[in-house]
Amino acid sequence: MAISENPALDHEDENLSDECKKLLFSLPKEKGWRTLHLFQFQGFWCQSAEIQSIMAFQKYFQARDTDIVLASIPKSGTTWLKALAFAIANRHHFTVSKSHPLLTSNPHDLVAFLEYKLYANNQRPDLSKVPGPRLFGTHIPYPSLGTIRKSNCKIVYICRNPFDTFVSSWHFINKVKPQSQAPLSLNDAFDMYCKGIIGFGPFWEHMLGYWKESLNRPENVLFLKYEDMKKDSAFQLKKLAKFMGFPFSLKEESGGEIEKIATLCGFENMKKLEVNRTGKSIKNFENNNLFRKAEVGDWVNYLTPDMVERLSKVIEEKMGSSGLAFNVFPRS
Repeated sequence: MAISENPALDHEDENLSDECKKLLFSLPKEKGWRTLHLFQFQGFWCQSAEIQSIMAFQKYFQARDTDIVLASIPKSGTTWLKALAFAIANRHHFTVSKSHPLLTSNPHDLVAFLEYKLYANNQRPDLSKVPGPRLFGTHIPYPSLGTIRKSNCKIVYICRNPFDTFVSSWHFINKVKPQSQAPLSLNDAFDMYCKGIIGFGPFWEHMLGYWKESLNRPENVLFLKYEDMKKDSAFQLKKLAKFMGFPFSLKEESGGEIEKIATLCGFENMKKLEVNRTGKSIKNFENNNLFRKAEVGDWVNYLTPDMVERLSKVIEEKMGSSGLAFNVFPRS
């Protein structure tokens, strides 16, 4: 049987290289949330097309010490972090005004994904002429970051509590699934999630990889919590800007620059922009599907007590000794 005729591959895998198709034969696989399969690649679960992109990234991307990499597991505040980082790093070029790029461009177009954009479809972009500091985004787990790990670049990781991350992921997947496919039930998705079978998961391995590195190398890896950023955006923005190498001056602080950026990048403002209600900035996914609620504690509207008990046990078993804890309840 020819490689391209393997019935275990999705129809969208026809564009994969023979090298990638051959690799897929040897990888453990499970039913995917959106695609036919998720494959276990380098210790995490991943779609086939993403595997090819990651392989290209690992082979060709050369990190610089001046790079800034924004990392997350999906549905953890990725779009928000990209907007904030772009606004902070470019605030001396683009003041918060009616002509700011974030008002006319989706954050994913301003801070490109390594695996979804730059190295998608086995591309080999020439990034050598891009002036620094370069901003990139990724969902790739820390152990698979290639030359980024060997450099002194800055990594910013945003982490959201697993309860809300799950609910947000479930909603998103059902929005982007082809209409010809039946919706993924909450129970089925939850069972897979607790087993670690989710894109770029297990979620605990993804979070702990960056968490442990932030403890070992705090000057290079900043670990942000979504819930803390929602609670005190100004404080977290100051910390983010200082870590990135773009600290706010006293004049900027007194002039309300932090609050202006927080408002510009805030959920309510970003969601209503025309550019975020139309178009496709990540693969073939509609931009309007990137903005749902952005609330802390929305999981209480979906998970049963038994579900909460099961996921709590998973978190305690997998992460209890790490020192990483979450605020999971909505603020009153």
